[in-house]
Amino acid sequence: MREAIREAKEGWLNGEVPVGALLINQSDEILARDHNRCISLNDPTAHAEILVIRQAAQKLKNYRLNGATMVVTIEPCPMCMGAIINARLDTLVFGAFDQKCGAAGSVYNLPDNERLNHRISIISRIMEQECRDLMQGFFRERRRE
Repeated sequence: MREAIREAKEGWLNGEVPVGALLINQSDEILARDHNRCISLNDPTAHAEILVIRQAAQKLKNYRLNGATMVVTIEPCPMCMGAIINARLDTLVFGAFDQKCGAAGSVYNLPDNERLNHRISIISRIMEQECRDLMQGFFRERRRE
């Protein structure tokens, strides 16, 4: 999670919403790491989670990322949770819940939808306060501007 937080801080420095993510294989090697880039890429889908899934899939030359773990600072939104499920990740680890559009247990709970054909393990609240503080600090600063 510390690495994901580093990515989130990098995003903040670049004017992006500070969400950082990494994808780890079964040997605990980092396959991909990134932060939100929606603003810099003019791409509403350039969330950290989507970017690391794309990078890892290219690196592994496979659209299925079986056995991989996503570590992200904030609970994924519905778009990202859908991508995580479709990529067949084994585990999602996140820091703070997103009470506005989270899709892994707060507002929505896509992983528990029995109609979906893939199950993913969820581990939440890892370094929760640090992750929450990043988001709150960013938006507090934005409101002042």
